[in-house]
Amino acid sequence: MQQSLFSKPIQNLLPFDGEAFLFPEFISSKDSDLFFEKLQNNIQWKQEPIKIFGKEIMQPRLTALYGDSSIPYGYSGIKMIPFPFTSELMYIRERVQDIAQTDFTHVLLNYYRDGQDSMGWHRDNEPELGQNPTIASVSFGQSREFQMRYYSDKKQKVSCELTSGSLLLMQGSTQHFWEHQIPKRKRIHGGRINLTFRKVFA
Repeated sequence: MQQSLFSKPIQNLLPFDGEAFLFPEFISSKDSDLFFEKLQNNIQWKQEPIKIFGKEIMQPRLTALYGDSSIPYGYSGIKMIPFPFTSELMYIRERVQDIAQTDFTHVLLNYYRDGQDSMGWHRDNEPELGQNPTIASVSFGQSREFQMRYYSDKKQKVSCELTSGSLLLMQGSTQHFWEHQIPKRKRIHGGRINLTFRKVFA
């Protein structure tokens, strides 16, 4: 890690009611390629159904949960039992914790196989995450657009490109006031793996 990169002031992406900081070169390009390959091949991926407005559909991506096995975690009707952290995930978590100044218990992984895989509008505001959760999102592989919009006024929007090796840190009141998504993109054919570190309370 180049300390000089993080000694510079980082601008808040959100205009109000939250904090979202983007570190585009959190992990080098070479290391990012290696992490993508290892995570693609070694993580126990699966596709699970979720409930949207009372209807059960398959998630348009693959997912996995790693972390403290004594603390389950769930969202949208899914209850997941975490696998133990792998050595790669532990290494990335340590680096993320240095920046976030937060001890993360879990990491939810998403594998977007191509541009047809996506994540709909949502907030990471489950009660198990506490009052003002810190969510640290690390990306590997294909760049994807990350969109945010104000929950009570959908016209207020912010977007950024999450490139391979980038870190997006959301904290403070962000999950109260802002929702986010990864939209479908027909012209994208490469895969993206996203790690969202979080602290889950029992």
